Amino acid sequence: MSAPRVAIVTGSSSGIGEGIARALAADGFTVVVNSAASVDAGERLAAQLPGASYVQADIADPSDAVRLVETAVERHGRLDLLVNNAGISRTVPHADLDAITAEDWHRILGVNVVGTWQVSVAALEVMEPGGQIINITSVGGSRPLGSSIPYSVSKAALDHLTRLLAKAVGPDVRVNAIAPGPLETRMTSASLAARAARTAAMTPLGRLGQPSDVAAMVLALTKAPFVTGEVIHVDGGINLVTHFDAPRNDDA
Repeated sequence: MSAPRVAIVTGSSSGIGEGIARALAADGFTVVVNSAASVDAGERLAAQLPGASYVQADIADPSDAVRLVETAVERHGRLDLLVNNAGISRTVPHADLDAITAEDWHRILGVNVVGTWQVSVAALEVMEPGGQIINITSVGGSRPLGSSIPYSVSKAALDHLTRLLAKAVGPDVRVNAIAPGPLETRMTSASLAARAARTAAMTPLGRLGQPSDVAAMVLALTKAPFVTGEVIHVDGGINLVTHFDAPRNDDA
């Protein structure tokens, strides 16, 4: 019997990352759960998944990024899949240019782009032919949307990083990205809930996304051996709508 496939899912103590980790574990992967903080939540999730383990690491820290990959291989013997889900933002209306600081830019790009790059390079050092990298980006990377301008710029950068890496590391490793649209979250106000309902009504499939929708596409990509360099929208078709105003959250 062959050894179980091993996957690292960054930023997987909650939300989309947790959904991806659970789906991969159900599909037979041994999952390495990761977060920069939320250690208790990460450890609880790992304890619920067969054979899984948890590694606390901030991917924006170069040594942490390398340690995450090295620890995964030390514990589980191999690495077959890296899902770059970790990301941060700060919600700022796009027109409020003065509210964005240089520190916002450095921190958001440092995690979302540089951090993703650092973990990917470390993973590529240990992946055997047939390995995969999947980046979680956003519809905000291709449309003028998202929780802030730096966040959306970081996701546009990830889209292109996906294509560049896929060309550079093929045929041994495939690199793809998933761009979620607006996801259903806990609504904190009636106005935000109403706005989300309007967005859902505009979506060709008639609803907002769920973390399980993103996880389903991750699983599909693991089974698609002739796909690389693609950025796949998982957004119910909202990118086809000429004008829409998505709910402000870090998932779109």
